[in-house]
Amino acid sequence: MTKVSEFRDRSVDQLTDELVKLKKEQFNLRFQRASGQLENTARFRVVRHDIARIMTVLNQRASGKEIVKAAPAAGKNKKPAKRAGAKK
Repeated sequence: MTKVSEFRDRSVDQLTDELVKLKKEQFNLRFQRASGQLENTARFRVVRHDIARIMTVLNQRASGKEIVKAAPAAGKNKKPAKRAGAKK
């Protein structure tokens, strides 16, 4: 299983190549599962999640919403202030 940070370090061309490779592997795993030859059933889930991670990074880059790790906000654990007239 590859971490998202490793995908964010790669170029768009590298990500699309990896995506094609993983989709081919997923196709082969589906055939193995259908014919009863699939031994490592967990690999199917890992491949599916890696495809989703790559597509997420590509979509974020396309929309210009590149995610940058930021420091946690101060006072994040405080309770929100009550609004006037809010129901309990």
